Amino acid sequence: MTMFSTIRLRAAALLTGFALVLSGCFMSPGKFTSELALTGPDSFTFSYEGEIFFLTLSKLALMGATTEEAFTPSECYDEETYEPRECTKEELASQRAEWDAGAEERAAKAKKDAEMMKAMMGGIDPTDPKATEEMVRLLERQKGWNRVVHKGDGLFEVSYSVSGTLGHDFMFPTIEGFPATNPFVQMILRDGGQVRINAPAFVFQSGDNPMGAMMGGMGSLASLAAMGAAEDANKDNPEAAQIPGMPVLDGTFTIRTAPGMRILANNTDEGAEAATAGGEVLRWNISQRTSAAPTALIAAGG
Repeated sequence: MTMFSTIRLRAAALLTGFALVLSGCFMSPGKFTSELALTGPDSFTFSYEGEIFFLTLSKLALMGATTEEAFTPSECYDEETYEPRECTKEELASQRAEWDAGAEERAAKAKKDAEMMKAMMGGIDPTDPKATEEMVRLLERQKGWNRVVHKGDGLFEVSYSVSGTLGHDFMFPTIEGFPATNPFVQMILRDGGQVRINAPAFVFQSGDNPMGAMMGGMGSLASLAAMGAAEDANKDNPEAAQIPGMPVLDGTFTIRTAPGMRILANNTDEGAEAATAGGEVLRWNISQRTSAAPTALIAAGG
């Protein structure tokens, strides 16, 4: 017998999940192919083909939002040996009384969390059976979202592509009514014609660096999955401790530059390669072994 039961680990995972949702970290990529092409000194194209997982629409989030957690007695321990022992009737009654006393506070917090979740979902109520249909309609009416298919349990298959000018910063995904706190890819313009490109969600991070993980989706959600895993999960296998419905991080991210542009910095393994039509190509293979988010600094124009 271990110090913490599987039930309590899963409860801790659920609470952590809501903390991530309410802090804005509720989306993560799954299997995908993404490309950002700087087609000229003042133009670009971007595409993302693949999976996006919404924690707010998963069974884990819905379970916490719609059900009252049942009372589960804490384990009791011998004061001398610290070994688990059977709780006395008095101890169980005391635990139950403490639990009952907090019912009103838990109900108020659940209501507040549900309202915050709805606000962060652009007004979509995750507990509504038609929430996923609303999400599909919301995305499809925005420019660039060419195909959106719900595969079940908060997992969507999307096809996104857009072209624009380098007169402003760019971020994907941008969803109407949603907070801009969970970017997959960012393009930030600097003085002197320089462009900084970051992909904070295209990385698998453990809970060792929570601040870094909060910048993207997969790291924090992976930590949550680990907390909610069964006690005998294989820790050497990242896929053994997954949130229900959560996809495995697996994809490629490519940056292409037009002829005449200079790549000033990047963190690829192989560095830049020449493109057949001129310019250069940077490519990252993303998996659950990826420990550093893709980044590059490019001189796009004067």
